Amino acid sequence: MKMLRLILSAAVAAATVGAALLPVTATAHGRPGGSAPTTASPLLIAHRGASGYVPEHTLAAYWLAIEQGADFVEPDLVITKDGVLVARHENAIAIVNADGSVREATTDVADHPEFASRKTTKVIDGNSITGWFTEDFTLAELKTLRARERIPQIRPANTRFNDMFEVPTLEEVLQLVQQANERRREEARADRDDRRGRPGRGYRPIGVYPETKHPSYFAGIGQPLEEPLVRLLSKYGYRDADAPVFIQSFEVGNLRKLKRLTRVPLVQLMDASGRPYDFVLSGDTRTYADLAKPAGLAEIASYARGVGANTALIIPLVAGRLGTPTTFIADAHAAGLTVHAWTFRAENYFLPNDFDSSADPVAIGDLSGQVRIFLNAGLDGLFSDQSFLARKAIDAWKASQ
Repeated sequence: MKMLRLILSAAVAAATVGAALLPVTATAHGRPGGSAPTTASPLLIAHRGASGYVPEHTLAAYWLAIEQGADFVEPDLVITKDGVLVARHENAIAIVNADGSVREATTDVADHPEFASRKTTKVIDGNSITGWFTEDFTLAELKTLRARERIPQIRPANTRFNDMFEVPTLEEVLQLVQQANERRREEARADRDDRRGRPGRGYRPIGVYPETKHPSYFAGIGQPLEEPLVRLLSKYGYRDADAPVFIQSFEVGNLRKLKRLTRVPLVQLMDASGRPYDFVLSGDTRTYADLAKPAGLAEIASYARGVGANTALIIPLVAGRLGTPTTFIADAHAAGLTVHAWTFRAENYFLPNDFDSSADPVAIGDLSGQVRIFLNAGLDGLFSDQSFLARKAIDAWKASQ
């Protein structure tokens, strides 16, 4: 833990954000305290942590996001050979091209000759992928790898942190959030004491927003994600409908299964095209566009608290610029659903052309302008890679209301 604190401090300092890191203490895994952030709006969800500043899905990225003002941190979940949930964008931790060159990597596994024989080709949700996969490694083996920036062409500055951080388990993420919440609790208690017993400011706990990745695929290989996820969340006190947690998925069947296993809030992820992969497997011809209609949203409301929508479902792009808003938010609200949208990224490469700062795709554009438009449309929360900028944008919008 001392080494972790040093590494985290280096990452935070490099991102020009200070953090007071606490030593880990043995605390009971009771219900997370404070006022549940699910009641606050609009929420800031740190997309894979502060992934615009340090490599995604690392403890450094999650901690930095908390320091930058995120309400929730979002770990994508896959599983190891020995059944441990870990945080990675995909179960493919390095993908290679036909010529053997690395196309995309979130770890340095391709540089480990001892794992060369683990490279294989698999079909994941209908896509043939050649590379290395978490389910072929034990946790101990994964812990010998180090994280790398997934999109170095867009975020070259993040590569200075390559090979510094481990692949974290979900339990380590929950422990980090627990530590942050304990600090907030102590700060709130000190504030109360400073007021000599008079009511002081409360605190809202940082929440977790895990995504189950490829649940049908993992169930098909005998490694279902739902039961170990619910067990671990329950261990750390996330058990009830008002717990500061959302479980999200692009599939429908595993959310319905989770509805039977837990009372915590669920979120149906929705893309602007395609259909849930479990629908593909079952022969259900409905698409995300069908689910985005009032009847589909009413069905989602029977098992989920909210929807996590591609921004294009809310305001489509027309020739690269924001077009006319749809009725998606109003329809979802009418069905009783909370609406969160993904993903708000500050680089010109990702922004609608309306908010570009220059022709340089790597340069930072007007994220605040994009955020403002969507919040004006009634959005309840947003996923962002740049927690610092998104926090400023949300706060500025709130101040203007």
